[in-house]
Amino acid sequence: MGAIGKIDLVVPVTAIDGNGHVNNVQYVHWMQDAAMTHSAELGWSQERYASIGRTWIIRSHAIEYFHSAYAGETITVFTWVSSFEKIRSLRKFKFYRAANNTVLATAATLFIFCDLETGRPLHIPREVQDAYTVVAKEDEP
Repeated sequence: MGAIGKIDLVVPVTAIDGNGHVNNVQYVHWMQDAAMTHSAELGWSQERYASIGRTWIIRSHAIEYFHSAYAGETITVFTWVSSFEKIRSLRKFKFYRAANNTVLATAATLFIFCDLETGRPLHIPREVQDAYTVVAKEDEP
């Protein structure tokens, strides 16, 4: 359970698009999986957020693609929290193929902390912030 989360996955055939490589939308799914896994590892699963009537909603995604990924390849998704503000948090991602030391893509998601019932933005409680270590630019993977 560290500041930088990590999931390893094998690219399934179902992730491949008409161009023969991983469909761009698949990266967003993997971002969600990595973020939720990392958060749960730090003690804040979706169920725990729901138990206090809170959730994170997505304000925006940004993805920059550098290289393609293909069916059967093993890739790693790294994720970390880059910042906390009153109601928002920036989470970053790096998609990496170790077999040839290649960064496939980098990404970021801006999350807004909200009331689960009303959807209204709320201040991020100290208890939540304390579970995550903000990773400085120079310490990013």
